Amino acid sequence: MVSEDHAFCLACWQKLDFLGGPACAQCGEPIELAFHEDARCGACLADPPPFDRTRAAVAYGPIARALALKLKYGRRPGIALTMARPMRRVGGVMLDGALVAPVPLHRWRIWSRGYNQAALIAGAIVREGNCELALDLLERHKRTAALRGLGRLARARTVAGAFRVGPKWKQAVKGRRIVLIDDVYTTGATVSGCARVLKRAGAAEINILCWARVVQGEGEAR
Repeated sequence: MVSEDHAFCLACWQKLDFLGGPACAQCGEPIELAFHEDARCGACLADPPPFDRTRAAVAYGPIARALALKLKYGRRPGIALTMARPMRRVGGVMLDGALVAPVPLHRWRIWSRGYNQAALIAGAIVREGNCELALDLLERHKRTAALRGLGRLARARTVAGAFRVGPKWKQAVKGRRIVLIDDVYTTGATVSGCARVLKRAGAAEINILCWARVVQGEGEAR
């Protein structure tokens, strides 16, 4: 039993691994010896990603996974708000004045599923903050295979060239701060594909905000 809608019961709350400690400033990977807020992990120093910062509310685990799957496949759109609230807290000031956009799905995926789960989360985040929703900021014009089970390089190759900036945003995106919303961050291949397109379009800053992220050594999420 929970005290209010979109809240977790005590048992589930205790099983969630909330992220908020020292972490890589760019990819958000927890780092025990991150002595300052701009510290980067070895992977980001060796091959900097095209986005500026990543933040996730929780580490990917059984409860986080179950919630993401219920939203994505269980036709439980109300779960978007349950996920959005802790995401909003961890997003903090990077959401202020930003264009908030979901990682897009191809139209065939939307038709089969009925909705884009990232768009539902983005809408819930914007309703409670000083930011602007841009649902059609990005388009996924290339249909791609599922990324589940693929390694980092294979994921990157799969999504290469899959995204483009929506026609009405080509001028409006210039000089703006963008926050991309997704449910789960695994290797960063999808959001990197989105970020590269936005950088080329002139975006000044691109941040990633997710419900959960796979922590190194915890296995692949999807």
